[in-house]
Amino acid sequence: MQWKLPAGVIVALVFLVPAAPAMAQPEPPVLNGACQTVERKVYKDIRELLTIDLDTATDTEVRVLTGQILTAANADSLPVLPDIIQERLDGTADDLRAFLKADVQKAWSTALRITAVRTLTDAGANVKAAAQKALDEATIDAYLAYLNNGLYVARALDCAAQPTPTATSQPTPTPSTTPSATTTVAPAPSSSASLGATDGGGGGGLPVTGNDTATVAGIGSALLLLGGAGYLIGRRRRSRFVA
Repeated sequence: MQWKLPAGVIVALVFLVPAAPAMAQPEPPVLNGACQTVERKVYKDIRELLTIDLDTATDTEVRVLTGQILTAANADSLPVLPDIIQERLDGTADDLRAFLKADVQKAWSTALRITAVRTLTDAGANVKAAAQKALDEATIDAYLAYLNNGLYVARALDCAAQPTPTATSQPTPTPSTTPSATTTVAPAPSSSASLGATDGGGGGGLPVTGNDTATVAGIGSALLLLGGAGYLIGRRRRSRFVA
């Protein structure tokens, strides 16, 4: 006869089943792919959950067991397995019982293998060697041993082999000597005629300019006229005397 339990009932029954005793000591920290300290991730062995006789177990017990396996698969972030289990939970109790007997460990092994392959991304030489060894053995025990311990041992070796970055000393920049601005005194403009210079080179008065020049020219012209007039008068008197 085919019957189903609501998903909420299955989850509630899972939590009613006594859980395995917690470990007394927390797991020691490990290194991740970037060689940084992180919390160790431990993949659960779901074979420890298969403690009932599937041939004599009730349908409810079978579904509760399947729910526990689904919870462990989700907690470990395993690929493939959670989807397969959920699909089986949607089927009949007989199909679910047959899945737990023959196929659940196969699907779990595939999920562990995919997880081990993912650790090869940007991995060092030791991690690649340890992962390849587990993949070659291709057993659940080999996958669990690698993911729970071997991976971290190999990663620690790869991190230790990396060169320690040394602090490079930066040269202290020397202040560049910039040419100082020199103050140049512009020579005073020299006049073409030095002040007070005379023909003899001695000190004298300032050159006559402006109105003084016109006065001197006027006096000179008057003297010329007087001289000319005197010359004419003298010549006329001489002519009379001779006659």
